[in-house]
Amino acid sequence: MEKTEEWLWQCSIPDNAELQEHILKTESTVIIGEKSRIDYGLQGSEIIVSEFCQINGNIHADDDLRIDNWTEVTGDVTSDGNAYLGEGVKINGRLLVAGDLDLGDNVAISGGFEAKGWISIRNPMPVIAYIMLYLVTLLGIDKEEDINAMFQKLFSEDEEEESQQMPFIIPPNSTLNMEVFTVPTAMKIGRNCRLHGNIRAYSATVGDENTIFGSLSADKDVTIGISTVIHGAVNSSDGIVAVAKKAHILGDLRCESLLLDEEARLDGTIKAPGGVKILRGDAKK
Repeated sequence: MEKTEEWLWQCSIPDNAELQEHILKTESTVIIGEKSRIDYGLQGSEIIVSEFCQINGNIHADDDLRIDNWTEVTGDVTSDGNAYLGEGVKINGRLLVAGDLDLGDNVAISGGFEAKGWISIRNPMPVIAYIMLYLVTLLGIDKEEDINAMFQKLFSEDEEEESQQMPFIIPPNSTLNMEVFTVPTAMKIGRNCRLHGNIRAYSATVGDENTIFGSLSADKDVTIGISTVIHGAVNSSDGIVAVAKKAHILGDLRCESLLLDEEARLDGTIKAPGGVKILRGDAKK
């Protein structure tokens, strides 16, 4: 299962996701990797938080909620489905659950709790095991190699249609706040997203019609989609940056080499020791 977990923990941001002033909002499932610090609230269809995380905000799950061992939430937590809290979870606000509630040992809820269904004191299934079962159910896949192939296709630069709406995945050891959005892996952003903070990733593929209020930096390749606006600089330490038509970068651009559509707009300076190639007309096909 090691290879599957490696693909799982790439950063995936689905279409129409928003990082608003105090909340990370999506219509998809939200999966937070272990030892991450999120200085936002979370809102999604289903929310899954791994162990040893710090969530500084409110959490609202439109369906089920799972919080793994020794994670702390500073705000209120609401689940419109069932809720599963692992050992040592700490909630510094109120917990409201529309369905059943499973509690592990040593759970602390400062503001009290209300559950309309059954309440059980037992350690729920570990989050990573649940995620694997979730993917099998979501994608209709029962073989590990098929899951690996699906993730490889997702994080390739092939723009073929994707039949499934993927979860909002934040990999382990990530940091998100109003200033930085730092992940240690590749990042893929869907389309029509609004994100705040300076993004830092191993590599980045940004879809069409996004707005990023901050800079974008990566160790390797960066791809910026059609009509995407970046209110900051774009940097690649050792890779190629490709900028599609009608994209607008308001800051400087630094990379090894640059592929620039003739209809793209750059307000800052360009530094590309490996050269700049302007894509015109049929050359872009």
